[in-house]
Amino acid sequence: MISSLGYIGVGVSDTAAWTTFATQMIGLMPGEKVDGELRFRNDQQAWRLALIPGGKDDIAFAGYEVAGPAELAALRERLAVAGIACVADKALAARRGVLDLFTCVDPDGLTLEIYYGASERTEAPFRSPAGVSGFVTGDQGFGHIVLATRDIAAARRFYLELLGFRLSDIIRMQPAPGMSFELEFFHCNPRHHTLALAPVPAPKRLHHFMLQAASFDDVGFALERLEATNTPLTSSLGRHTNDHMVSFYCRTPSGFEVEFGHGARVVDDTIWRVARHDAPSIWGHHRAGRH
Repeated sequence: MISSLGYIGVGVSDTAAWTTFATQMIGLMPGEKVDGELRFRNDQQAWRLALIPGGKDDIAFAGYEVAGPAELAALRERLAVAGIACVADKALAARRGVLDLFTCVDPDGLTLEIYYGASERTEAPFRSPAGVSGFVTGDQGFGHIVLATRDIAAARRFYLELLGFRLSDIIRMQPAPGMSFELEFFHCNPRHHTLALAPVPAPKRLHHFMLQAASFDDVGFALERLEATNTPLTSSLGRHTNDHMVSFYCRTPSGFEVEFGHGARVVDDTIWRVARHDAPSIWGHHRAGRH
């Protein structure tokens, strides 16, 4: 089963703006450039975020990690039995810097790269250009992503029954009077959620990705960097009801958002209870222009 979100790739139209945003605003470290992709680090792994020039300003692929070769083979067989086409690709594995991988497609058409054996750069420690002290990764992976889906039932079956994610909880979202939907949160390791699915039509598949900083001061300094460069927030500082993360949201050069936070609680599957929430935040997280 999936153990973590290892990396994501995003197709972008403005690599210069993105490079500035990634390094100076959210504090990622430049990695190697491979086949035209600009790559960035947030820990000892060789890369976690890839920017693909000339893209549609949306997520292009997500890389999910498994523990090793046996787990990779078992998951590939499980997907094949369910009728999901899986393609082994040694050349792609070499480009990604992993020992082995196969690709498949989720019910909404997003390419997933299932792999093991990511390259690490412990000989070149992570150093944030913006002074971020570090990010919470390790067995929790890169962070989390929130995706829009056209068919929540199909997406839920795929990620829960086939990839092995577990339901963390559900938030009933009410973005406007008379409008509501349930946002579903899934975990595959101690991170409260690695993936969330929103059953709403959206111009982009990716609503946001999240980075969890190592200290609360990292969040405060990031807010000051945004203020100094007149980079607007899309959501003010706040604490979420479900994962208890204290975070803010800002818009990327591609239009989707990044959540930058600290202090999320973790899941212990031996005692975790699935819950339902009627509000996304305990306090704060006011959307821009709405209070």
